[in-house]
Amino acid sequence: MDTRSDILEREVFAMNSFERLEDEACKDGIDVVSRDFRSQRIKGLYCDMTIGINRKIDTYAEKTCVLAEELGHHHTSVGNILDMNDVRSRKQERQARLWGYNKLIGLTGIIRAFRAGCQSRHEMAELLDVTEEYLQECIDCYRDKYGEYVEVDNYMICFIPNLAVIEKV
Repeated sequence: MDTRSDILEREVFAMNSFERLEDEACKDGIDVVSRDFRSQRIKGLYCDMTIGINRKIDTYAEKTCVLAEELGHHHTSVGNILDMNDVRSRKQERQARLWGYNKLIGLTGIIRAFRAGCQSRHEMAELLDVTEEYLQECIDCYRDKYGEYVEVDNYMICFIPNLAVIEKV
């Protein structure tokens, strides 16, 4: 007979990435709402324990990426950071994006995609439930952070000249 925790674990596993993030937000007391924004450029906003996601975003992958970044703002940002001319605002924006990259992809996600046999960015993005653009931005961010390569467990992830994962024997 399945225990309650077994059933809950299967339910969490059955959720897509967006639903898992939404569940995490709910547990943290954050409301996630769909909104029409005046500007099409605005995909999401975080303010006072509420995340607004542009209703016109039509894919779960893109909604997932937006929700991850806005949760990143909840966890890493302080105050009003709307002025991108302020270096402190840009730094907080980067921190929120990095939080989202780590949450959705991470170095282990890149390794997981390698182990799953992904041969292209498209296949990787699909496996990780993110957009190809978000995946590329994550890879670029990791390249800036780690340099040419980084070692994780028995793997070496190379960022230059192109993304490659090498399993060490």
